[in-house]
Amino acid sequence: MPTVPDYEANYTDEQKQLAEHLIGLEKSALDKWFNGDVSGYRELWSRRSFTYFDGAHPARIEDHETVDAFLDGVDGKLHADEYDFRNPRVQFGDDTALLTYQLYADTNLIDMKYNCIELYQKEDDSQWRVIHSTWSFIRPMDMDFGSAEKIV
Repeated sequence: MPTVPDYEANYTDEQKQLAEHLIGLEKSALDKWFNGDVSGYRELWSRRSFTYFDGAHPARIEDHETVDAFLDGVDGKLHADEYDFRNPRVQFGDDTALLTYQLYADTNLIDMKYNCIELYQKEDDSQWRVIHSTWSFIRPMDMDFGSAEKIV
């Protein structure tokens, strides 16, 4: 029987359900992502208020419209047979939840090894959407960027 991490022992029943829901939303977006379909993140990332950091971009993306252009460039191009979603943890605030996890995938474009941070907020329509996303390389000093293909 798997052990429950210490932080989960303090979850209320509602928080347990919400954590499972948010992890499910993320995995659903990733399932699409690794099949070349960016619609999962296009829908998950807030249109009202959104920012994004990625290790491949030198500056923060400030809005959904800008990230849409990035997603357009990746749509249909990125594929992986499988991915490894490791160590998810959800931390809660008032109408916010922070999901952190590690993502590993060998894709047709790049070997992905990311620390992922998704800050969810309950929006006016009662849906949970990501208002900030950060995908940072795990130990970038160990990565060989010379072999990565240009994504966009």
